[in-house]
Amino acid sequence: MNWFLKVLKQYADFNGRARRKEYWMFILFFFIIYIVLGVIAGIMPKVGLALIGIFYLGMIVPIIAVSCRRMHDVGKSGWYQLIPIYSFILAVTEGDKGDNEYGSDPKNPGNEIDQMGIKTDD
Repeated sequence: MNWFLKVLKQYADFNGRARRKEYWMFILFFFIIYIVLGVIAGIMPKVGLALIGIFYLGMIVPIIAVSCRRMHDVGKSGWYQLIPIYSFILAVTEGDKGDNEYGSDPKNPGNEIDQMGIKTDD
């Protein structure tokens, strides 16, 4: 749940990088909440559908933002999330090690790795 809340705290932050765990844990909790709301909609249609609509409208910007940061982690522009199959491949691909043009490595912040994979201390 901490990963879900972390993304919500960065509600409209399209800068930086998001590691795979952050992205997929957010997606997991999004779908769990969506399923729970779907069950409520099955029991109480009007209330449930209203809750689903409010939830979905509230989550559009965080979903786009975390997807954009996920694309940045693999060294691609956030616009790549608009390419369906390729964006999924990028979402499951390990992020760039070390810094890239979008920010520092969220998995190992502060650790610089040169081209040969050797950690360098500044």
